[in-house]
Amino acid sequence: MQEKEAFKRLVRLMLSGVCLAGQVLIYIRFLYMYFFEPIKRNLQFFEKGEALFIAIYAVLIFFFSNMYGGMRIGYLKNGEVIFSQIFATFLANIVTYGQISIMITALFQIRPFFNMLVMQIAWAVVWINIANFIYQHIFAPRQMLLIHGDRPYDDILAKFGTRKDKYNICKCISYRAGYDDIFMEILERYDAIVIWDIPVDVRNKILKFCYGHSIRVYIMPKITDVILKGAEQLSLFDTPILFTREYKMTIDQRFWKRLIDITCSLILIVITSPLMLLTALVVKLYDGGPVLYKQVRCTLGGKEFKIMKFRSMSVDAEKDGKARLASKNDSRITPVGKCIRVCRLDELPQLFNILRGEMSFIGPRPERPEIIEQYMEIMPEFKFRMRVKAGLAGYAQVYGKYNTTPYDKLKLDLYYIENYSIWMDIKLMFLTLKVLLMPDSTEGIETTQITAMKQSNAELLERRARLDKEARERVERAHQERAAHEAEVLERQKKQQEEAEASKEQ
Repeated sequence: MQEKEAFKRLVRLMLSGVCLAGQVLIYIRFLYMYFFEPIKRNLQFFEKGEALFIAIYAVLIFFFSNMYGGMRIGYLKNGEVIFSQIFATFLANIVTYGQISIMITALFQIRPFFNMLVMQIAWAVVWINIANFIYQHIFAPRQMLLIHGDRPYDDILAKFGTRKDKYNICKCISYRAGYDDIFMEILERYDAIVIWDIPVDVRNKILKFCYGHSIRVYIMPKITDVILKGAEQLSLFDTPILFTREYKMTIDQRFWKRLIDITCSLILIVITSPLMLLTALVVKLYDGGPVLYKQVRCTLGGKEFKIMKFRSMSVDAEKDGKARLASKNDSRITPVGKCIRVCRLDELPQLFNILRGEMSFIGPRPERPEIIEQYMEIMPEFKFRMRVKAGLAGYAQVYGKYNTTPYDKLKLDLYYIENYSIWMDIKLMFLTLKVLLMPDSTEGIETTQITAMKQSNAELLERRARLDKEARERVERAHQERAAHEAEVLERQKKQQEEAEASKEQ
């Protein structure tokens, strides 16, 4: 199994390497045809200057491809890899364009760069499709067993079902089947196991068994698992100790985070001010309503503030006073609103919220107080996301979607909180650029969802309440039976003692 996985990684690296090599070769062609001549007219080139140019571009294309997932052939969906590689190439070309423009002290002509980008995109699309075809025919999907608890598992089956080229859940089995049956199933014919919402003690035993037999395991983490993931290890004694901080960010991290927020928000306010003025004008002219939409949200420590957005819905969108998230094809969204939502222009006024210190660039998205109350009825841990300042974008927005369930968003946000670093903020800022251009990141919630919480959760709560009641009744019956048995034993002993005393007297 280990050799197979190592071979997989090697094939993935080779296929990705060919893609990057093609991008660099196209750049070299244009470098010698168009770029070097104007540079040499302005600068005296040293002997190895050409090689340095090529090396810099190769590093740039590798850096952006690795960051955005352009090298994850066979791991991400084919379309995602293509989009990521195109985006990475575009950024590398932008940096190179700036580099050359600085060297010739003038803006370089756009046409050669545009033609180069078109050729690189064509190569990326063709090769990634070929590479994905090769990868899928070399490596069959993993044959997997899903071990589930009492919670519905349709969602996780549907998610794995979107990658049938990579995963194939052959069978589902409840943990209540017992260890013997589960272990026999695991050893039968599966490449990996998926553990979905089962009791911790049962999960630990199954995990140890799989680890001992070198079987891959995919675990859906609980809230405590995410918190422990960010724990630090102490070596005070001769036994490992994990500890979690009451507040993850240190004072210097908070200082640098705030400095970045102030600097970047000021720069972006200046750069995007023409766009904001134009958007405000279009929103006003459409229906004559207010330009800005202000709404109470919660940030660090549950503190309330008014978030600002360009209004994308009709004026009477929530005239009934009920808080609800936008759904797919929501009739409340105006035609202008649809446009500015797709372009994310409606979020620009939040730069002023960041400047005022109510929000940060990166952090959990702020929610409305009434929606937080709804979530906390089912997930009391939802308040944990308010241990840091709310953000314009966050870990859950980069690695999730708009309609990702609150429980999954909570785990993503907690991962960010418990593993925070300045570098993570910078990385998420770069990754947000890619997310802004992906259509599913603005996808509304399903009509079968309530504030992104599926209706089946209500049934789940009722089921859990019924199971808890049945468990309490079983415990009570067991106590009554034990008490009755003990009373019977005492009565028998008392009778035997009386008979013994009676026999002695005789």
